[in-house]
Amino acid sequence: MKRVHNFSAGPSMLPLAVLEKAQAELPNYKDSGMSVMELSHRSGLFTEIITDAENLLRELMNIPENYKVLFVQGGASQQFAAVPLNLKKNGKADYVNTGSWSKKAMKEAKKFIEVKEIASSEDENFTYIPKIDANMISSDADYVHITTNNTIEGTAFRAIPDTGDVPLVADMSSNILSEEIDVSKFGVIYAGAQKNIGPAGLTVVIVRDDLIGDASDVCPTMLEYQTHSESGSLYNTPPTYGVYMAKLVFEWVKELGGLKEIQARNEKKAELLYDYVEQSDFYASPVQKESRSIMNIPFIIPGRDLDSDFVKEAQAEGLETLKGHRSVGGMRASIYNAMPVEGVEDLINFMQKFEKQHK
Repeated sequence: MKRVHNFSAGPSMLPLAVLEKAQAELPNYKDSGMSVMELSHRSGLFTEIITDAENLLRELMNIPENYKVLFVQGGASQQFAAVPLNLKKNGKADYVNTGSWSKKAMKEAKKFIEVKEIASSEDENFTYIPKIDANMISSDADYVHITTNNTIEGTAFRAIPDTGDVPLVADMSSNILSEEIDVSKFGVIYAGAQKNIGPAGLTVVIVRDDLIGDASDVCPTMLEYQTHSESGSLYNTPPTYGVYMAKLVFEWVKELGGLKEIQARNEKKAELLYDYVEQSDFYASPVQKESRSIMNIPFIIPGRDLDSDFVKEAQAEGLETLKGHRSVGGMRASIYNAMPVEGVEDLINFMQKFEKQHK
């Protein structure tokens, strides 16, 4: 069976053990004579799946009881509108601009509320995370919004800002489940599944109870957190197979030792790659050290037009999807939870060989 090391930013690689279990259960789930894709979302079997998925996620992330876990659709991009529509009270919100997805979130929110950009790293092409302190936050803001990990730019918040009584909202699409976090520091966490949770199509929203039930009058029913909270994420047909795959991934993470072990693995992978880039005079990292992501690692070859050659030759050796985002250039290795240490080691070995050939 052919398998490659897939460094895609998303949809990303899934754990092989998860894919094999899904394959084995695909035509006949628990002797039902049906695939999970064919099960009614109102059936007892699917109720068990979605309940187990929520309980596993709560356990892994240590989600407090006063938070709801919602399984919805529309991706993180739909949450760009859902957040202001659900949390709107004074009609104002503070945003931290750290890259492409932050800008899109702000653009969408401006359709519904007044957006204040309280900090930005655009002055240095989003190569760092700006410092946030309490004095920057508007006392009458409905919430403060951050993107905890910037998939395109390769930066991440290494410390969560203290926003006091103003709810902190986080787009955590590309680093959810990658490390231990204190959920109680957030009012809302949302994440597209296609990085560390499962296949594209599922979105996870973790929202504090007191932020549910006061949505704007113009908020569509399908965007209201209360709609999905009251129905157990079953107001309409959810992405049932995506929920099932997420459950399998959560089981895999738990079997590995939970987020503590996952974080150690991820930090090891990132350290290997960053250390090699640092000691090389051929490659370079465009991201400031204190802001570097452990999930998405961009690197460049300064002064040489070798990007396309690198990507092509890497692909020939089973190292897929290393081309950097068009807005940044260079290369990018996304090393989400499912990427084994051996995948990063193989990438470094290739980088060494490529450097010798082209130096």
